Amino acid sequence: QVQLVESGGGLVQAGGSLRLSCAASGRTFSNYAVGWFRQAPGKEREFVAAISRHYVNTYYADSVKGRFTISRDNAKNAVYLQMNSLKPDDTAVYYCAAEPWALGSDSTDGYRYWGQGTQVTVSS
Repeated sequence: QVQLVESGGGLVQAGGSLRLSCAASGRTFSNYAVGWFRQAPGKEREFVAAISRHYVNTYYADSVKGRFTISRDNAKNAVYLQMNSLKPDDTAVYYCAAEPWALGSDSTDGYRYWGQGTQVTVSS
């Protein structure tokens, strides 16, 4: 089992940047695929980005391609989401999720472990 804790959310103006972190504890994190999802009020949780084990592959939602970058530091048991050129539509609670021995998925069903989320608010 792995425990996930997100951090780095906050309030930022449109066009600004934030870097989210997902810290893991409990198991060898390098064996886990990790995804970032977000959920805005009144909307379903949606896929943002994912990274496979050992940093082999990365995946992005079309809405964030070219603006967001997912990365991982297995030595620190952490995954990051660098978010640039933020827009008000990016406002949501952002969650990281992990699944062992996986390649990464754009579906919430593809992840067994979830963090509690961190709020990102982008003002216009």
